[in-house]
Amino acid sequence: MASRSLSRLALVAAGTLLASLLGSSATAQPADTPVFWRVPATAAQAAALTNAGFDVEEGDAGSVYVVGGKAVAAQLQGLGYRPSFYDTVYKELPAQANSLAADTFYGGYRTVTAHEAHLTSVAAAHPDLATKYTIGQSWKKQQGQGGHDIQAICLTKKQTGDCTLSTTSKKPKFFLMAQIHARELSTGELAWRWIDYLADSYATDATAKSILDTTEVWVVPISNPDGVDIVASGGNSPKLQRKNANNTRGGCSGTNIGIDLNRNSTFKWGGDSNSPCAETYQGASAGSEPEVKALETLARSIFPDQRGTGNNDPAPTSAKGTMITLHSYGNDIIIPWGFTQATSPNDAQYRKLGAKYAASNGYLVGTNEETVGYDTSGTTDDFTYGELGVASVTFEVGGSSGTCGGFLPRYTCVDSTFWPKNKGALITAAKAAAAPYQQ
Repeated sequence: MASRSLSRLALVAAGTLLASLLGSSATAQPADTPVFWRVPATAAQAAALTNAGFDVEEGDAGSVYVVGGKAVAAQLQGLGYRPSFYDTVYKELPAQANSLAADTFYGGYRTVTAHEAHLTSVAAAHPDLATKYTIGQSWKKQQGQGGHDIQAICLTKKQTGDCTLSTTSKKPKFFLMAQIHARELSTGELAWRWIDYLADSYATDATAKSILDTTEVWVVPISNPDGVDIVASGGNSPKLQRKNANNTRGGCSGTNIGIDLNRNSTFKWGGDSNSPCAETYQGASAGSEPEVKALETLARSIFPDQRGTGNNDPAPTSAKGTMITLHSYGNDIIIPWGFTQATSPNDAQYRKLGAKYAASNGYLVGTNEETVGYDTSGTTDDFTYGELGVASVTFEVGGSSGTCGGFLPRYTCVDSTFWPKNKGALITAAKAAAAPYQQ
């Protein structure tokens, strides 16, 4: 679709169209409701917009999507860009959304406290299968401002030495992390369903039993709890917080505060934004954020170092362990490397493993350049692969538009679309943990 310049009249028309698309839920939205604007831009222009504080997301060929209201579109016009309306951010809510339980929001998505209670209940109900861990603290908790512990759960049919913080335990490990970008709502829900599938189905489902009899499954369902608190504080109009809650850098406000935890990891840190208000702000130093420290400490505690230090040192075919970090959106399976356009030394093996994942969810397999179209430094999957040799990928869950698209898909999409598509891929990842580079 060709992009068109938005005049003031077109901006008004876009707002009218937005209201009609949102229907009765429109009155619950912010005054200047954010939408996705398609903006024709080169890679250099996209980077400049990001550093200027615009919320820039992957787009189609020759364009990016910028998130914001009509005021943002006017700012873009003032800079010489030609934004056009692409899609809504907020999706129409069911009528019962206003009478949800206190621990849910936006049609059913669970709060951080609900996730914490869930891990506690799973561990209590299945002591032979589940062990809950506190692996660190969020930024706000570290500052004495409330916040949360970072929590993980390990699932396996326990034998001596299982689900301990050990790099030498007998069973191979699959590590799933979710919602490191707080506003990517579907990802934490997928982690919830994965936990329940394994724990609740062990006695009746041969696949779940096989996985837990042979493999340790580690899950961090909420990697950025302070950020998720900010998102959930918007209720039926979730706030679009991506980063953590660290507000000590720059003069940022609203959802511009924080450090992008998926640009703050210690492996190949430093190639992303130095602008504190940018959505991809990497922080003042590698691994500066407590959430990242917690995730990296857990990974180092359960996986041995299986790869050399050079960019071209492959993980050996005997290496064990798989890792998936869940993000949205794009319907992609992103394989290393992220920090460079060069392919990883295990590229061929990653593509074979990725094809097995894609057999379930139908996502596109490729590097950053082949999928989202930009490099990313300091990411969690580059860390677990680059530092430890674990076969690590990113899933970008969901499309860019429509009811089940974007950061805030309708809650019903989790069970109607995302879980059915990705359940098999997660099963594949768990089964592959013993020999991921031999698939």
